[in-house]
Amino acid sequence: MNILVIGSGGREHAIIKKLKENPAAGVIYALPGNAGMAEAVCVPLDPLDPSEVTAFCRDMAIGFCIVTPEDPLAKGLVDVLETEGITCLGPTRAAAAIESSKLFAKRLMQKYRIPTAAWQTFSGKEDALSFLDSCALPIVIKADGLLKGKGVIVADTRGEARSAVRSMVGPFIIEECLVGHEVSVLTLVDGENVVPLLSATDHKRALDEDKGPNTGGMGAVAPSPFYTLEIKHRCMRDVYLPTARAMVKEGIPFRGCLFFGLILTKDGPKVLEYNARFGDPETQAVLALMDSDLLSALQAVTDGTLAADSVSFRAGHACCVVAASGGYPGAFEKGLPIHIEEPLEATVHMAGVANNGEQLVTAGGRVLSVTATGDTLEAARKAAYREMAKVHFDNMHYRRDIGAQALLIGKE
Repeated sequence: MNILVIGSGGREHAIIKKLKENPAAGVIYALPGNAGMAEAVCVPLDPLDPSEVTAFCRDMAIGFCIVTPEDPLAKGLVDVLETEGITCLGPTRAAAAIESSKLFAKRLMQKYRIPTAAWQTFSGKEDALSFLDSCALPIVIKADGLLKGKGVIVADTRGEARSAVRSMVGPFIIEECLVGHEVSVLTLVDGENVVPLLSATDHKRALDEDKGPNTGGMGAVAPSPFYTLEIKHRCMRDVYLPTARAMVKEGIPFRGCLFFGLILTKDGPKVLEYNARFGDPETQAVLALMDSDLLSALQAVTDGTLAADSVSFRAGHACCVVAASGGYPGAFEKGLPIHIEEPLEATVHMAGVANNGEQLVTAGGRVLSVTATGDTLEAARKAAYREMAKVHFDNMHYRRDIGAQALLIGKE
């Protein structure tokens, strides 16, 4: 069976590597993919052009399509492909609103009593600025639409909050700033059935000690030591199942990978955000520990046969560290040669890369990631950083503290 994976980042590279383990997988295509995806045939087409994608699927007899980036999901690529009889892993455009509209997500949680931060929505800046005069600090300002993980501003001062409000375009949300450990949980959902994968701890800020601007993610560890069995059960009861069932009740059942961005507060777990897809870089860390077959699990989602035993994971820990271009998430230089010393005793997932002749060069903000596993989190971290030292390109930047806080918790 030929498979098409929509996307071009490290997340897609990790999915492709895992799919390749199944002998039933025929040719795996990546659209558009990147120059570092040796396991796939890259297709230089626009994933936002449904007619091009549909024609390609027909021409190449695609039996299964996995749509992972948020933009094609939000624009309804799954709807178009399924209308053409192409089996897709991913939510419809209506269901993808759980990510593409923060306002939709907040209203869903409010209606179905899913725990989240107290919030208000604003369409006019003057009302929001007046609200900021008396609100508690810090405060969180969120853009309503898709901004690649960078549309959230945590303001510690009123001045920062006012600047954030003035930068907003269209409706936006102001919500309380919750305190606690953040945890990411990817789940497979086939409507009302929910099967969580391993938990992970993401690192959004660009710099060590969680400083600097938000990024798409600078690294992750799995599983998260903050996510206990008791919390897992509580999340299933209060968050995961209620969310899936809410979508069914709204007439837009979710089928695909539903990402829960959680914060573990003193009052229990609460939802920070939903993503309608696999997360990046959480996917790289989580799939590194999966010992069951990914393709079969994803087919169970589309077949409506998802069950608790559809996935399994081996014991151990994974650490994924992202190497980014200097300046990211702001302006950065492209076309810098990438050199990797061999042998590399870890898995490299390519993201923002291109070919310049036979030389792999940088072509994006997040260039690649290195993922290593170990019996302990400390062993996984040491291996990831040891192998990252073998990767070189000018102005390369990566955080040195991925998993450091989780490691301290694990030793308590």
